[in-house]
Amino acid sequence: MRESDLDWTTRTLRNIRLENDLVQIRRVTLDDKAGFARIAYDPEIWKYFVATVTDEGSLDAFVEQAIHDTISGARIVFAILDRRSGEIAGSSAFGNLSPAERRLEIGWSWLGARFRGTGLNRAAKGLLLDYAFGTLECERVEFKTDVLNVPARRGLASIGATEEGVFRSYNYMPGGRRRDAVWYSIVKAEWPAIRAERFHG
Repeated sequence: MRESDLDWTTRTLRNIRLENDLVQIRRVTLDDKAGFARIAYDPEIWKYFVATVTDEGSLDAFVEQAIHDTISGARIVFAILDRRSGEIAGSSAFGNLSPAERRLEIGWSWLGARFRGTGLNRAAKGLLLDYAFGTLECERVEFKTDVLNVPARRGLASIGATEEGVFRSYNYMPGGRRRDAVWYSIVKAEWPAIRAERFHG
């Protein structure tokens, strides 16, 4: 691995704090548990996730895994805060980090029910994409979701991500179903126009 790639990883693991008029994004901490508890016990959130939060024990596991993954560099897991109320609105993450290839995935994203349809999701995605293509100088940012998750697929199309294809029988879901995963991406050459048209228009 080149020295510049190690620097890329180091910068990723810093205490990232991003904000715009609608949202603030920062790493998940143990102190966030109470904020997540107010919004996370909604089964609709986890319908297409490979893990679920249903009670205090699974919420503890979610927060602890988020912190562990961030410290280890497996993923960088963020809390998304609504700047108007100061409340935790949801979570997202950088994952599948590939510094040598200047590539990462934005995913594991969810919002509490009352924060959906408020513009927070697009605002958060814009901040994360700006950081990925700007600070980290990514060449590619990718996304994946359950092929059955129509709202997520519409959301990815709406931010300018290109659908690339379906990986059939990709993984098990909590109920035992084998999920087909559909992949999307934005590449560096596309980002300036997408940024201007979709996020700052």
